[in-house]
Amino acid sequence: MKLASLKTGRDGRLVVVSNDLTRATDATHIAPTLQAALDRWDLFAAALADLAEGLEHGSVPAFRFHEHDCASPLPRAYQWVDGSAYVNHVELVRKARGAELPESFWTDPLMYQGTSDANIGPRDPVRVASEDYGIDCEAEIAVITGDVPAGATREQGLAAIRLVMLVNDVSLRNLIPAELAKGFGFLQSKPPSAFSPVAVTPDELGSAWKDGKLHLPLLTGINGQPFGKPEAGEEMTFDFGTLIAHAAKTRPLSAGTIVGSGTVSNRDPDGSPGRPIKSGGRGYSCIAELRMVETIRDGAPKTPFLAFGDTVRIEMRDQKGHSIFGAIENRIEPVA
Repeated sequence: MKLASLKTGRDGRLVVVSNDLTRATDATHIAPTLQAALDRWDLFAAALADLAEGLEHGSVPAFRFHEHDCASPLPRAYQWVDGSAYVNHVELVRKARGAELPESFWTDPLMYQGTSDANIGPRDPVRVASEDYGIDCEAEIAVITGDVPAGATREQGLAAIRLVMLVNDVSLRNLIPAELAKGFGFLQSKPPSAFSPVAVTPDELGSAWKDGKLHLPLLTGINGQPFGKPEAGEEMTFDFGTLIAHAAKTRPLSAGTIVGSGTVSNRDPDGSPGRPIKSGGRGYSCIAELRMVETIRDGAPKTPFLAFGDTVRIEMRDQKGHSIFGAIENRIEPVA
């Protein structure tokens, strides 16, 4: 089942989307918004699934689905917590500044809580006050949960996953060092994130969804040029069940909580830092990682961060080459 929120009001209008992303049908007679559906998932999920089946069979009213009409699946969410499940990414960050990776990073996930009250639509611009902030994209996988009790286990976390989607976790790299130096975490350096047009139930992913991981390449392009195609399941140290349990260790998570994987990252087969696509590698999911590799190999970064007018596209395709979630495509623009 694939669900989307069309731009209407502050929380969108819930629609069910066809598997091929060409058609949609109104779902507001079941639940007006995605958040309303998540609040009573046990009651509404079966009805939404029946509507999805009717859409595939052509037995319900349908209209043309346009990704540009979509808000984020959850235009505003109760929580957005982002992990760092790909330790290769964290290791590169530290190595570039000459710091060792603590052993605990392999057993205890990193996680921060970001803004979620103004999520960016998949085809909306990312607006930033200044290029001097060091604008970067981060291509990630995210899940939306149902209610999760405090102290939940990994198994309870996995069972609570309702939907899967993609995210462009926007980062302002030049603001991060000063914030972290205060010892109190991210705030100004983490503006709103953008999410894919469609969120899908895990069963929709078939064999690609296994053990709380999504085993497909995550594709990132910048200004129409391929930038990254890392395999999302291959080096994910912490699966989503583990990330959810980590977030819920001392607090319950409300239905509609979004949990991110962190920047998807792969090493080269020989264990060295990943190479750019043009050099035969899988590339990167953020510019910072390429700059880290350049620093390690050449002594200094060469690739600039994003500038006004640049466009980032993030997408994932199934084994037949069909888009699963639709595409995030954000143009970087100055604050009006």
